[in-house]
Amino acid sequence: MSLDAKHLATAAERKHLFIGLALATCGAIAFSGKAIIVKLAYRHGVDAVTLIMYRMLFALPIFAAMAWWATYKQGGTRKPALTRRDWIGVLGLGFSGYYLASFLDFAGLAYVSASFERLILYLNPTLVLLLGWVLYRRRITRMQALGMAISYAGVVLVFGHEIKLEGAQAAWGALLVFLSAVSYAIYLVYSGELVQRLGSMRLVGMATTVACLLCILQFVLLRPMSAALVATPVLWLSLLNATACTAVPVLMVMMAIERIGSGMAAQTGMVGPMSTILMGVLILGEPFTAWVAAGTALVIAGIFVFTSAGRKASH
Repeated sequence: MSLDAKHLATAAERKHLFIGLALATCGAIAFSGKAIIVKLAYRHGVDAVTLIMYRMLFALPIFAAMAWWATYKQGGTRKPALTRRDWIGVLGLGFSGYYLASFLDFAGLAYVSASFERLILYLNPTLVLLLGWVLYRRRITRMQALGMAISYAGVVLVFGHEIKLEGAQAAWGALLVFLSAVSYAIYLVYSGELVQRLGSMRLVGMATTVACLLCILQFVLLRPMSAALVATPVLWLSLLNATACTAVPVLMVMMAIERIGSGMAAQTGMVGPMSTILMGVLILGEPFTAWVAAGTALVIAGIFVFTSAGRKASH
């Protein structure tokens, strides 16, 4: 290969890497905005059941279109029809990964700050590893255990600060958000086989469509139709949540993983907690204290150690 050809190849690789990092960063920031929008909507007196119904109602056409495109258009050929086992898997993963996890998260945000919520959700990789150890007896290395200990110490530090500010309700909110993270971790643990068979975009599109329908059904069963009459800002915030903070970042992260791999995309996701804290301070007026700063630093450092150790263990 000539010198000019090598230079062009290197430039193309750098561009490919830059685009992948940009997509991963923007996706992480967009995801982190969800908590801010939910907290803003709660100021208008709406409850979690109604709020998540509107978010999923607006997101439903997007995810249904994603499932349709991945089935009939992606790759230029129609994908095989789902088997009965596939449908059971899609329904189960849609329930756990997107319906239950989302609802518990929305409910928890009524009691804790947006920044604390993001720190708890950021523990997700550690929960996936713990579930792998419980279900499949997968080994946990010493460095992974150290990273987990550092991260959980950071969450406990911020939790103590939340208790002082919000009282006992912070404990209930933290539990709901933590259960949300567990529910999503279950989705990640069991989705591997289906992702290989159906493809990531088809699975995400179908599972999120299931979750959208479940959230709408939940509202119909638990609330009178008059509860759908909410303040106009709630509708606009829900539309923004469904698009900019749900559908768009899903696509961004998937495109980033295609370019730079899941490991680097996960590392880039570390910008998520920082952006949530910054938006929480600037938009919501949440306090940023030394306790929050120290806890955030511990969580991010712990996850960095944890993911680094995981990559070394897999090589």
